[in-house]
Amino acid sequence: MLGRVLCTLLFVGALPSAAAASQGHISVVLLGATGDLAKKYLWQGLFQLYMDQAPNRCAVLKDQFLKLSQYHQLKTAENYTALSREIESLLRQEGLQEAGRIFYFSVPPFAYTEIAGHINGSCRPRAGAWLRVVLEKPFGHDLRSAQQLAAQLAGFFREEEMYRVDHYLGKQAVAHILPFRDQNRQFLDPIWNRHHVERVEVVLKETVDAKGRTSFYERYGVIRDVLQNHLTEALMFLIMELPANVSSAQEVVQHKLQAFQSLWGLQRSSAVLGQYQAYDSQVQEELPEARGYVSTTPTFAGVLIHSHSPRWEGVPFLLTSGKALDERVGYARVLFRSRAYCPQSGTLRDAGLSQCKPKQIIFYFGHGALNTPAVLVSRNLFQPAMPKDSWKEAGARSDLHVFGQPLSDFYMYSPVKERDAYSVLISHIYHGRKDFFITTENLLASWAFWTPLLDSTSRQPPRLYPGGVENQQLLDFEMVPGGVAFTLPEPAELLNPSGQLPSDFRAIQSKFRQSPLVSAWAEELIAQLASDMEEAAVRSVARSGQFHLALSGGSSPVGLFQRLARHHYSFPWQHSHVWLVDERCVPLTDGESNFLGLHRHLLQHVRVPYFNIHPMPVHLNRRLCVEEDGGAELYAKDIVALVANASFDLVLLGVGADGHTASLFPRSESGLEGAPTVVLTESPVKPHQRMSLSLPLINRARQVFVLVLGKGKHDITTLLSRVGREPRKWPISGVSPSSGQLVWYVDYEALLG
Repeated sequence: MLGRVLCTLLFVGALPSAAAASQGHISVVLLGATGDLAKKYLWQGLFQLYMDQAPNRCAVLKDQFLKLSQYHQLKTAENYTALSREIESLLRQEGLQEAGRIFYFSVPPFAYTEIAGHINGSCRPRAGAWLRVVLEKPFGHDLRSAQQLAAQLAGFFREEEMYRVDHYLGKQAVAHILPFRDQNRQFLDPIWNRHHVERVEVVLKETVDAKGRTSFYERYGVIRDVLQNHLTEALMFLIMELPANVSSAQEVVQHKLQAFQSLWGLQRSSAVLGQYQAYDSQVQEELPEARGYVSTTPTFAGVLIHSHSPRWEGVPFLLTSGKALDERVGYARVLFRSRAYCPQSGTLRDAGLSQCKPKQIIFYFGHGALNTPAVLVSRNLFQPAMPKDSWKEAGARSDLHVFGQPLSDFYMYSPVKERDAYSVLISHIYHGRKDFFITTENLLASWAFWTPLLDSTSRQPPRLYPGGVENQQLLDFEMVPGGVAFTLPEPAELLNPSGQLPSDFRAIQSKFRQSPLVSAWAEELIAQLASDMEEAAVRSVARSGQFHLALSGGSSPVGLFQRLARHHYSFPWQHSHVWLVDERCVPLTDGESNFLGLHRHLLQHVRVPYFNIHPMPVHLNRRLCVEEDGGAELYAKDIVALVANASFDLVLLGVGADGHTASLFPRSESGLEGAPTVVLTESPVKPHQRMSLSLPLINRARQVFVLVLGKGKHDITTLLSRVGREPRKWPISGVSPSSGQLVWYVDYEALLG
């Protein structure tokens, strides 16, 4: 039976239960019992658990419940020792065996370690009884702090003793995602994949602002407060592979970890951030020490996530949350592709079963138009199987619409008995249901995923928005190559009210050697270059059905290759041919091989058809770059045979500190002019030869992008800005496409030193 409820103020309670009686007495210790969380949710949850196990009337139960509650001050080790003795004394007096103790930490995380030490040292139950400690978020601030906290707690408690609460896992619609998938496997197995799903959305919108909570929000912000935990957990339930037994906590955790491992890493371009206009003044009011401080804390975030798993590759997952928005609502939505065209009349086409209607499954967390938890399934998908004891089919109201559709278009189910999330979770803690809580592995996997984005956006000024319905379309965002971006430009009046320019980069677009110049910090420059390459590829495929791309080697493009592999899911790799601009005369397995680097950082991560990959033939007849083997001529013939007019759609070049490009060096004997399109050259620095596209062939390309990175390239960049076309002195100066476009991508360090 559930015993006394103690508070710290403390709560030791005894809840009679025929089912629990054989297990013995359970004591509950609520640490921080007079705090806001306890007042709003925890006392009610404990009382609900008490009511669930007793048949008496509510008034009688309330009186009994209050009599079982005792208040204690718990500050020192001696206090915890005294508490343990009191529990043992009560058990002896009542002739009861102890089943276990529950300690609910409704206190700030900075107090966890000290309290954990007192419980472990002075207040554990005797051998044979269990211990459960319940921890509230935030569980750290980033990966490093979460690891530190996890290590500290592991010194006091075993993993099975810790219950980390994410109250969203107690929301009935969220908790039913896995059972729903399990009960409807026959319908979902064929369509729960990238071939049928258009996108997945997990959204939590709030109308309230952060007033009264700015001290918390300044430290955590919307991503740490909502996305890293609540929305991520709901997303994992949607995209993880379905365990054979969805009731097995161990299986669920392992499948969630596999889902985390399948996600591509996040970068700055993966998110759009906003802050409601009044937030900064609220910070000034509530945090006097922040006078003159301008906050960049986001109160709105939209994040694009992708997975490289075979099931979900290419499907966008959109997580969105914000304060001071136009409505309060939360949901997880799976939108399916529509392959139908319906020529019938409007009346028939608008019927609920029409295949031209949107097809979707919505797990509605509550609030909003429905104001209740619900599961909605489009009638043109299937009629789901639902547990009759806990979910009931709801009658459709003609006056309500969800995502523009009348409720009559859905099979709609709502809980038979609506339960508060904390009441659900407290019941699970009591019964030892670990599958509704966050394990250490799960927690660290989530922080490992989110921390790079948090780091890269830590100083990024968010878009200001007025709040409420006045936001209109200001926070609308769209998927663009490499990430997401706001759909509308930011109005001038919503820029920094102090009149100061934001501290983040703004890409400089001007001229360099009479050609377009794009300049930014290296990370943003690489992102822009990758996006421009994707746009070029899409245009080329639309024009001719294929895209011929020639890539240089070296260290500069490594970051570009990695970004293309991880963030550009719309790149038409299936229709792309990848060529090399140059290659060292080493085996393709050698660490200095340009092709090996290209393969490691890009080709093995994208789906380029095998026959569309064209390494340079530097290794023929067991020899390297021997002229009579004709490797250069073979590559030239392949180019003529496959590339229309021997004109590449895009050539990517770099610049050496001596002005060389590709493997065309100053005073080179071949490749700077003349008829041959592919040549062997000699490096003045290293004795072995190279194979390279010639300057005339490069200049036949439709587009040539030149990437220049780093402070070490400042001197040559400055020199090139002043000289004319002198390819024998500086081969890069001879790059000038005859009928195409040349664009320079130069980072700030190379441009400005």
